[in-house]
Amino acid sequence: MNQHLRELGDGALTLEFGERIDPDANARVMAARDALQALGLDGVTDLVPTWRSLTVHFDPLRLSHEALRRALLQAAAQESALATRRSVAPTVVPVCFGGEFGPDLAEVAATTGRSEGEVVAALCAVDLRVALIGFLPGFPYLGGLPDWLDLPRRATPRTTVPANSFAIAGGQAAIYPWQSPGGWHLLGRTPLRLFDPDNAERPARFAPGDVLRIEAIAPDEFESLRQHLRHA
Repeated sequence: MNQHLRELGDGALTLEFGERIDPDANARVMAARDALQALGLDGVTDLVPTWRSLTVHFDPLRLSHEALRRALLQAAAQESALATRRSVAPTVVPVCFGGEFGPDLAEVAATTGRSEGEVVAALCAVDLRVALIGFLPGFPYLGGLPDWLDLPRRATPRTTVPANSFAIAGGQAAIYPWQSPGGWHLLGRTPLRLFDPDNAERPARFAPGDVLRIEAIAPDEFESLRQHLRHA
């Protein structure tokens, strides 16, 4: 897989792996991120991983452009997909599927030639890795879906998607942390809060590299957990 190093103004560099959404490219991005973090460079202000790239923001008064370029190339040389696929304990995410919680589950099941139960079972049987956070604060793009769940976005987006909706589209899964418009297929909803602006250390519940495991719950359990988490 080819890699390219691109300048992004005078305070950032972007390291690219390939030109498309690819779990292997994302594995290399995460490994490069980890290798760069291990160098502990003074002057790096932010690391922004995506499916296929790693952007490094830096303070040019504390870290020279050339020094960061050398460090990024070193990190790219040290990375490997095997290193990134290290053992990460999955975080269990409870999701109530179907009905008012997942209005597109029946349609997705029919489109894929499976039953609703088979769709849910498949989603609960795989580990989903957070590839990046984007679109909305705390919005995790998740990789690891079975190939047969690679569906295009809905032809007509919804003007309102409820907060905490679990959805799929384009070979990815995601969870909407906020009520917003959206064109993904809504399969369920979690009672978990995905973004807490009062948590200065880590406002987003999930971060790139995290691994999620979906657990199906009943509507009464959803409401019980929602009430518990609201008062926790």
